[in-house]
Amino acid sequence: MTTPTDLIARYFALAPSTDRDAYVDLFAPDAVVEDEGRKRNGFAEIRAWRAEVPSVTYTVLSVVPEGTDEVAVASIAGDFPGSPVELRFAFRFTADGRIEQLAIRV
Repeated sequence: MTTPTDLIARYFALAPSTDRDAYVDLFAPDAVVEDEGRKRNGFAEIRAWRAEVPSVTYTVLSVVPEGTDEVAVASIAGDFPGSPVELRFAFRFTADGRIEQLAIRV
């Protein structure tokens, strides 16, 4: 059985990858991603958003359940102002283990 922690580890393994297909396959077809106050809906918008994200590294600091979400706190480092920064990634998964909602916040 795949646990939320396994799914989150897979997300952070694929997030810096150039394999956009494998990354987008983590999401449900009608998934919503909120990052920097903007929402992206569905595969096409999520793929376009990922193409805009600069090359960064992720270090997961913690993963805890919060209501219906699993929240990961990660340190993100890269070539951007303020690097490194800690962000909260609130994941909500479908019954079959795909991401249906992801909210990324400071």
